[in-house]
Amino acid sequence: MPDHAAMTALHDDATLTDLAVARHVLETEAAGLRALAGALDGRFAAAVDRLAAATGRIVVTGMGKSGHVARKIAATLASTGAPALFVHPAEASHGDLGMIVPGDAVLALSNSGETAELADLVGHCRRFDLPLVAITARAGSALANAADVALLLPDATEACPMGLAPTTSTTMQMALGDALAVALLTRRGFTAQDFRQFHPGGRLGQRLRRVRDVMHDGDAMPLTTPDTRMGAALLTMTEKRFGCLGVTGPDGALIGIVTDGDLRRAMDPGLLTRSVREVMTARPRTIGPDALADEGLRIMNARERPVTTLFVVDTAMHPIGILHIHDLLRVGQA
Repeated sequence: MPDHAAMTALHDDATLTDLAVARHVLETEAAGLRALAGALDGRFAAAVDRLAAATGRIVVTGMGKSGHVARKIAATLASTGAPALFVHPAEASHGDLGMIVPGDAVLALSNSGETAELADLVGHCRRFDLPLVAITARAGSALANAADVALLLPDATEACPMGLAPTTSTTMQMALGDALAVALLTRRGFTAQDFRQFHPGGRLGQRLRRVRDVMHDGDAMPLTTPDTRMGAALLTMTEKRFGCLGVTGPDGALIGIVTDGDLRRAMDPGLLTRSVREVMTARPRTIGPDALADEGLRIMNARERPVTTLFVVDTAMHPIGILHIHDLLRVGQA
């Protein structure tokens, strides 16, 4: 039987070694990213110019590990408003070049810049005068020389102990692709609402819902006037089932709200004969219809006085809907 203490010591040593390796990898790759950020110059803006001017798609390509990174870059571009697709360079030589047409721009990744499988695709770009942006680590490589703009990765150590496995280099490629995508979306004025159109499913799509998408409007709103007697107001409040009642003035603007808390504070034998004006809370918290549902949840959860409902108002403070925290729960927001 092995000694338990010895086995524990071996395990602890292995854990420390694993952590040291992990930290070395992250620090090495972080150093590569810092060097990349420092090396950016006017060529980056020129690359964004070329990609932004494309009237078709941005075709992203690469072989091996660069190909896997290229797939992710294409997905990021497409999801942030820049139509993009990945084309495998080997498949391009066997018919997929037909997918790349005038109006498209090509973003090619190759750390060495000498990837043989890219030759036909590069030739296709030159033949049809398609903009070609390269991401490579070698300034004098065939790919860099053929490109309209070559974005050069700085000389950085791979994180693998043999210095061979693509690690730091692919991290820099990925980050540079993200930088291009964000620069493009910034130029286009891409908004959160635009983003939601490309991400309708899942948690992200729900978070980007607008208040108008989940609010109740029309006859569903519990509304009354300030001179209404509380007896009648309570009937409306009970019928609408939101636990509150909006109070509108002569011009239809929201001037107050009656909540369960207001009722408790005003509870006395004469409550039903009092006017709504005597019981309501003036200047209630509201929200606009184009605000994100996330913003509604933030307002509801305000530390000083949490609430469960918000009236949705237009610019003239006229109520156009009501938002309940249950609506946010229903769409996975809260």
